[in-house]
Amino acid sequence: MSFEKQRQVMVDSQIRVNDVTTPALVSAFLNVPRELFVPKSMQSLAYSELELEVAEGRALWTVRDLGKLLRALDPRSDDVALVIAAGTGYSAAIIGCNVDAVIALENNADLVAEMNERFAGIGLDQAVAVEGDLSKDLADQGPFDLILVDGMVETVPDVWLEQLADKGRLGVVVRAGRSLGDARLYTRAGDTVSYRSVFECCPPQLAGFEVTKSFVF
Repeated sequence: MSFEKQRQVMVDSQIRVNDVTTPALVSAFLNVPRELFVPKSMQSLAYSELELEVAEGRALWTVRDLGKLLRALDPRSDDVALVIAAGTGYSAAIIGCNVDAVIALENNADLVAEMNERFAGIGLDQAVAVEGDLSKDLADQGPFDLILVDGMVETVPDVWLEQLADKGRLGVVVRAGRSLGDARLYTRAGDTVSYRSVFECCPPQLAGFEVTKSFVF
């Protein structure tokens, strides 16, 4: 089966059945070649319902979880977006099809270079990868209308929330148990940031954002 047909099956069996039916999002999942965002040795698994490790400490989520969180984030054509820990760039590419511009942030120069090659290869001018510290802001680029954290964390740094524009949205999965994560949608209204839980999932954890354990005698 061709990759194009596999994308159609993926959308029909993993996206639409999970109430992700926004036409622009569906179109992005149909048109972004997921097989280009995994190592060549794993391309046969690109459209499976599996989380795929694509680089050290980075993995592609299941499209079910990614699609549901993006539906909650509601990407808009005039948004400026940021993807933190973008990995190989798949999530950023999906978002890039729906917004004015998206920055894919990574702390690995090789991943950044490879992402920019992929974006150029598929003609996605709205996306650019940059190298930086994942726990710090991009003050010269923000604020952002939409931020996606591409991995599960135990704690959400204030600096991420501070980079939200007014009415901006941040999507992140926060660990809620040994094998459970709480997908949250943070929103800014003036000086206030609040969140709501949108669904449960357990994507791969993003290292470096664990809760500090206090010493007890």
